[in-house]
Amino acid sequence: MSSAERDSIRVLIADDHALVREGLRHVLSVTPGFDVVGEAGSGAETLAEASRLAPDVVVLDISMPHGSGLEVAAELRVVLPATRILVLSMHDHEQYVLESVRAGAHGYLRKDSSPAELRDGIRAVARGDTFFTAPVASQLSAAIRGEASRDARTNKLASLTAREKDVLLGVVAGETNKDIAARLRISPRTVESHRENLMRKLEIRSVAGLTRFAVDEGLLASEPARDLRPPSP
Repeated sequence: MSSAERDSIRVLIADDHALVREGLRHVLSVTPGFDVVGEAGSGAETLAEASRLAPDVVVLDISMPHGSGLEVAAELRVVLPATRILVLSMHDHEQYVLESVRAGAHGYLRKDSSPAELRDGIRAVARGDTFFTAPVASQLSAAIRGEASRDARTNKLASLTAREKDVLLGVVAGETNKDIAARLRISPRTVESHRENLMRKLEIRSVAGLTRFAVDEGLLASEPARDLRPPSP
């Protein structure tokens, strides 16, 4: 029987602080429609209690001993796919939010959220929706945009030929086209052609922009021993 077919949403509270668990239980007890069926203070205990009780919703902290909330969420997604997960955490950094969603969370609240937001969040995930308060949704959006940007940069880097990467490293090292040509034993005109091609592929038209790209992609750190001096005659 689903939570929609019952009068109350069966909730398991998972947090390593007894005081927090007691507070959450109280918040849910004063409003009809919620039934706190169990509590857990560690990751291992959460998995055991969830398997025993099969709650509709697990209100889950991220930072717990003997199995983090992220590990618990990933496991619950496999063993109890019908159970919904609402993360309640003091952490709201974008990476925490993104990793929680990846692990299987259906909603995310900060611990300074209001009791009304907690109840709304539980109701939302129980009926099959997702739930993120505005600040958390903003963090999640920023994380997704950041990942997309990193993926785009990686794809652009992969589009460069080995020779274009050599020219790129020379440019960000401060070499002139003549210097790069001497080091690579090609003509300055060929260097200019490679330089134009890599700028077009990367959609970057300045040395400062190329330098930032190289740093972001770890190109400078990955080749510390590269000899950028022209070869001896």
